[in-house]
Amino acid sequence: MASMKLGSKPDAFKRQGQAWFCTTGLPSDVTVEVGDMSFHLHKFPLLSKSAFLARSIEENADQEECVIKLNDIPGGAKSFELVARFCYGVKIELSPANVVYLRCASEHLEMTEEVAEDNLIAQSEMFLNQVVLRNWKDSLTALETCDDLLPHAEDLQIVKRCIESLASKATTDPNLFGWPIREHGIMQSPGGSVLWNGISTGARPRNFNADWWYDDASSLSFPMYKRLISTMESRGIQPEIIAGSLTYYAKKYLPGLNRRHSMGTVPLTAALSEVEQKNLLEEIDRLLPVQKGIASTKVLLGLLRTAMILKASPTCISNLEKRIGMQLDQATLEDLLLPNFSYTMETLYNVECVHRILDHFLAMDQANGGESPCLDDVMASPSLTPITSVAKLIDGYLAEIAPDINLKLPKFQALASAVPEYARPLDDGLYRAIDIYLKAHSWLSEAEREQLCRLLDCQKLSLEACTHAAQNERLPLRVVVQVLFFEQLQLRTSIAGCLLVSDNLEGSRPLRSGIATSGEAGGWATTVRENQVLKVGMDNMRMRLAELEKECSSMRQEIEKLGGRSSKGGGGGWASRVVPRRLGLKVRSQMCSAQEGSVSEQQRSMSAKLDKLQAKVTKHKKQLAADA
Repeated sequence: MASMKLGSKPDAFKRQGQAWFCTTGLPSDVTVEVGDMSFHLHKFPLLSKSAFLARSIEENADQEECVIKLNDIPGGAKSFELVARFCYGVKIELSPANVVYLRCASEHLEMTEEVAEDNLIAQSEMFLNQVVLRNWKDSLTALETCDDLLPHAEDLQIVKRCIESLASKATTDPNLFGWPIREHGIMQSPGGSVLWNGISTGARPRNFNADWWYDDASSLSFPMYKRLISTMESRGIQPEIIAGSLTYYAKKYLPGLNRRHSMGTVPLTAALSEVEQKNLLEEIDRLLPVQKGIASTKVLLGLLRTAMILKASPTCISNLEKRIGMQLDQATLEDLLLPNFSYTMETLYNVECVHRILDHFLAMDQANGGESPCLDDVMASPSLTPITSVAKLIDGYLAEIAPDINLKLPKFQALASAVPEYARPLDDGLYRAIDIYLKAHSWLSEAEREQLCRLLDCQKLSLEACTHAAQNERLPLRVVVQVLFFEQLQLRTSIAGCLLVSDNLEGSRPLRSGIATSGEAGGWATTVRENQVLKVGMDNMRMRLAELEKECSSMRQEIEKLGGRSSKGGGGGWASRVVPRRLGLKVRSQMCSAQEGSVSEQQRSMSAKLDKLQAKVTKHKKQLAADA
């Protein structure tokens, strides 16, 4: 820290309790009272430096005891002690920590050049301009002291000058600062190497990142910090850097941001009151740049969670929701699980808030030209990645909140249906969430289950999901019938694809006569292995079809028997609805009558094709053995 010495006389001041005495050998003839502190001094040294004190002494000349009260002097007793020492010519040291005190006090006491040469105003002003404002750390220290000296420091433009100095240095690459540099305790030579006691060590100094000033700036009070940020913005500093500094400041003074997540190694300071934290958060929200991606989604969700805890203004919460909605595709499921902090809400998580965030994202997507493309476009177009990521995120969120028994069906259904159909390439995630909800809400009526399952598109379920759904007793009968129908279509498509591969193998180029090369033999060996794998797959499919045919015949016979009994008792409608569910046959019984014939025909066709494929594989084996 830079300093400048004033005066040359030895220290002649002595403190006794709440009183200061000047031990010059002469009795005191004036007493200056500053708050609870009294200074027993002499008139001549004071009036020779201060026009204000000279007038005060003259006004009290008729008094038996000259007493001057200075309750409004900037800096109080601390400032006047240094002023008194200066008036007596005692050694004092100007530093960034006291120069603002002395500058404001000297202005108040009118210690100008007209009163005395090299007076305190000129000395403190020169030190401030030529030393303090040229150094980052010193400017920061001086600005911190201004909080105790308002509005005097503001009137003298000291606050403005310090902020301008800091802003200019923060917006300049510190690696380009001129030599010598004493920023952060490093001294560099003209060649750039680090100096130790004036000797080059040969070591290269570390490069500074754009966030090198974050920690220093966070030591400022928020009014000063806010003015510094505003000045930096006016100088054109990048919004990302501004957002980074605001985030650092928020983490330091808002403990709620660090409770749930580890959001960086930011040292916490003395905790502010809840009201102060609330006001600080609302101010940070107003200062944050509005561009997408400026602040991380994790930080924004942390700010939103803290805002809910502190009961911030609706405007603040709405702004944070909109910011998160702009970049919802960058959020994680863990961060999106915002607990309910209101006693009026029954659910564990704040579903309404997430729904509003999703609405903001969809509105922005539509404003940017979002359309409703077909499924193939969704699967192939990289530009649709954000909307598909959000759909996957919401499906995961639905699965997390589904076990909450207090979550009403309309609220769950509204959030699930808010995601556009084209955003989900597959409905597996949505099916999982619905299944969990049905399991946790077993008291739902059949009509409510039907209504919920209308969200599913059975054509967009994977084969694994179809297999699970076909055996899921929680699903309505209509849904399971649809699932089995589309599962069979997928099986047919898969079989057709396998046969197409077999036909392609049949039409492949035969080996040359004579001795085959090792590469050709290896290729045919690979073909044989692929055929073997294909055969196993076809055998499994054939067994599956045979089992389906047998099971369908058995179920139809059972249903006909039960239907005959029910019709005799007048309960035909009951049997068609209830009996299949009790027997665990609620789905396949509906499909048998419609598809048994096609299954048998398909079985015969499949058997012929499988025999043909087996002949092809055998032929390839014999040909390979003959060539070898």
